[in-house]
Amino acid sequence: MKVALITLFIFLSVEAMSQQKIDLSNPPSHATLFAEGFISTSINERDFAISPNGNEIYYTISTPQSSFQTIAVIKKDKNGLWSTPAIAPFAGKFSDLEPAFSADGKKLYFASNRPVQGNKPKDFDLWVVERNFAGWGEPKNLGSPINTETDEFYPSIARSGNLYFTAQYAGGVGREDIYQAVWINNHYEKPIALDTTVNSSLYEFNAFVDPDEQFILFTSYGRKDDTGRGDLYISEKGKAGKWMPARNLKSINSNKLDYCPYVSPDKKLLFFTSERSELPVSFESPTTIDQIKKIAEGTLNGSGNIYWIDWNEVKKVISH
Repeated sequence: MKVALITLFIFLSVEAMSQQKIDLSNPPSHATLFAEGFISTSINERDFAISPNGNEIYYTISTPQSSFQTIAVIKKDKNGLWSTPAIAPFAGKFSDLEPAFSADGKKLYFASNRPVQGNKPKDFDLWVVERNFAGWGEPKNLGSPINTETDEFYPSIARSGNLYFTAQYAGGVGREDIYQAVWINNHYEKPIALDTTVNSSLYEFNAFVDPDEQFILFTSYGRKDDTGRGDLYISEKGKAGKWMPARNLKSINSNKLDYCPYVSPDKKLLFFTSERSELPVSFESPTTIDQIKKIAEGTLNGSGNIYWIDWNEVKKVISH
């Protein structure tokens, strides 16, 4: 009995050490690494989604060069501690990425190259998985007219049911565009590219749409005001119900790729992915193997990390 109690104590101690307290009620006023060493680590992390009840966080992790990507999850217990990151129960076999909740939290949309039939990966489609009494069910392919023989990425679902996503279709506005598929009479209409207030002749991708469709955040690469390898932009809905010309979120962009924006359900937090780093370009004296390894194993090694900032601070800048 004594041995059993000691074993249980050790197990609970290890479990407690693997959990972490994350205070989402106190966001920083400037873009800061989120949960460094716990979520933001030396591997590549990107995308972000919080369940509407605030008890689950889903995000994407990937191998070098994104040869394989999968969705990780952490869950909050009754004491406010978050569990060790684990692969989501519906993921881990094929490349799954870019999780996005429906407004009611009952569905999770994501992109995947999993096959509809057989066991060989295919092009990337949009999928959805629904909650049931036991947890998450089996993912379902959204089918036509959403999915095609070309890749579809980064779903964002509005309260109305309208779906926004990224695709590189022939005949689009630019090289990669953001599309909207209107949900009406229990089906999706044919996706249509957003107009040139959002899309350009260049690259627009990874859009987060406000559930009430009052603003859209996305990344664009190659614009004249691009400060790096891709910046975050915002377009707000005008009084006439049209998207207004997009503006660069210069207050949070860097000279590296900044992408995958996400605003929390309570509209208090902005999360995004960035590849900003602290990589040296030279050394005062000849470096060593161990020094290079330390740099490669560091959080700011050039791979993607999750950043966060008080959304109200961002809105102050936008309003000026």
